[in-house]
Amino acid sequence: MTMAEPGTFYWNELLTRDALRAKDFYSKTLGWTFDTMPMGELGDYHIAKVGETMVGGIMAMPGGPDFEGVPDNWFTYIAVDDLTKRLALLRENGGTVLREPFDVPGVGSIAIIAIPGGASQGWMVPVPM
Repeated sequence: MTMAEPGTFYWNELLTRDALRAKDFYSKTLGWTFDTMPMGELGDYHIAKVGETMVGGIMAMPGGPDFEGVPDNWFTYIAVDDLTKRLALLRENGGTVLREPFDVPGVGSIAIIAIPGGASQGWMVPVPM
């Protein structure tokens, strides 16, 4: 079992309006293969792989007014050791919590944050792999 090193980029996720086109593109250009996980009403989540190594995910961008006019984009997640402690430091240093911590079974505990200047990312305590 290995743990993610706190402070390192841990996961990358493409939010797109056309997941099939994105899968086709990355398959042809980088040789990625995909495992697909159904996520109920959210649709399918496509895990991109190089060989047996997971390198990222692709999912359809949610609809609704929050995503109106938002282009396809890659979203990054950084591993942290303790969300409560790190979010307190984030707030003390001018960052904003956009979504309070939530658990994803088998993945970890995640918070969506924005740094000063507005760039957003996920901070997560991943489950051991």
